[in-house]
Amino acid sequence: METKAIIETEELTKIYNGQVAVDHLSFQVKEGEIFGFLGPNGAGKTTTLLMLLGLTEPTSGRARVAGIDPTREPVKVKRVVGYLQEHMGFYRDLNARQMLRFIAELNAIPADQAEERIERALKTVGLLEEAEKKIQAYSRGMRQRLGIAEILVKEPKIAFLDEPTIGLDPDATNRMLELIQQLCQEKHMTILLSSHLLYQVQRICHRIGIMINGRMVAQGPMEQLAAEKFGVDGEQHTLEEIYMKYFQEA
Repeated sequence: METKAIIETEELTKIYNGQVAVDHLSFQVKEGEIFGFLGPNGAGKTTTLLMLLGLTEPTSGRARVAGIDPTREPVKVKRVVGYLQEHMGFYRDLNARQMLRFIAELNAIPADQAEERIERALKTVGLLEEAEKKIQAYSRGMRQRLGIAEILVKEPKIAFLDEPTIGLDPDATNRMLELIQQLCQEKHMTILLSSHLLYQVQRICHRIGIMINGRMVAQGPMEQLAAEKFGVDGEQHTLEEIYMKYFQEA
């Protein structure tokens, strides 16, 4: 039985001041998968994420996130989606536990449930021993893990992760990738992962979408994309080779 789509767009388009940022975009993300969302700077990836979150309205076309129209019901979408931005914003004079309590209050999570979720989240991301330290003293890797903890406290169906490993050292990067896989496997969370780091996408993503000049030029498992461009099994080519082939021909 084929897994149903939890994110869908149909001819989704966004025009800013006469410039087309997203051009008739149609793609699907299946429930329970890690979907790699690739493309160069200016390809329209972040604009797409903002439309899916209901933070900006499309010029035309439509989207559904967990069956919800983000343009008409943005608050409902935010209840079922967690978002890790490339540059996370925190109240730096708070400690991690205080920050997570604030997130729980924003999401109307009852206090007793919130405390249980916060302790679990801190343990999962490896910040339990650092929970009383002010966020201003955190490294970038620790702040990224705190961003994942925010998502865990919300317990959403879907997580949008925008460049979650940028600026991390190799050990912190490896921890983050393992944590993302854990969200999918143990929490049954659907992950939309936007990244420029192709070897990381190749390592953890089930399917991949390549976006260039506002359009989705390819989507599917790596093996399928390799067969489309090289006529061979995906294991014979890296994702970087496959991506560059699409990029050069776009």
